[in-house]
Amino acid sequence: MASNSSINKLLFLFISSFAIIGLAIAGDPDILTDFVIPANQTNPIIDGNFFTFTGMRVLVGSDPPPAFKVLKASMVEFPALNGQSVSYAVLEFPVNGTNPPHTHPRASELLFLFQGTLQVGFVDTTNKLYTQTLQVGDLFIFPKGLAHFQYNVDPKNPALAVSAFGSANAGTVSVPNSVFTTGIDDNILAQSFKTDVATIQKIKAGLAPKP
Repeated sequence: MASNSSINKLLFLFISSFAIIGLAIAGDPDILTDFVIPANQTNPIIDGNFFTFTGMRVLVGSDPPPAFKVLKASMVEFPALNGQSVSYAVLEFPVNGTNPPHTHPRASELLFLFQGTLQVGFVDTTNKLYTQTLQVGDLFIFPKGLAHFQYNVDPKNPALAVSAFGSANAGTVSVPNSVFTTGIDDNILAQSFKTDVATIQKIKAGLAPKP
């Protein structure tokens, strides 16, 4: 049975998420109906269950994960979000956990730090780096489409953050994976990063899926 502290933690998490979503800038096209019914369903039953997402229940009473973990509620996981211009994610950081550099091509991200300490940052189109060390209760905005990261700088304690997006499907492009795991020629990468092919191959090997 979940403890009162874990229930209060989850309750505060959801309350804060609604506040964050209210601040998010919507970027999806307007719809001409109240909501969008999934096209691949025949005679779907639309009731309260359709508008309810239970995927975050696993947070109740859970221990910090051994590696960085994201729990998403986008239109992929929660079809009722289609057309509503919002989505949501819970970011769990163990000690020294990192969310590697990535972008969201279709939305800005508004992050609220609920627990722990995070170093965050993004790079703009002039290659200027903006960083900040967040404390509990802080908000940080990652502008739409810019490469950004989060890192748990606390050597002893995990961190927990909530992110809201101004799109039902913000998309995520991992910088390391998109560059080194998509088949770009080793010679092109070696010239681009001013290194040798052997170094590029070592990086690719390190990013390859573990069997």
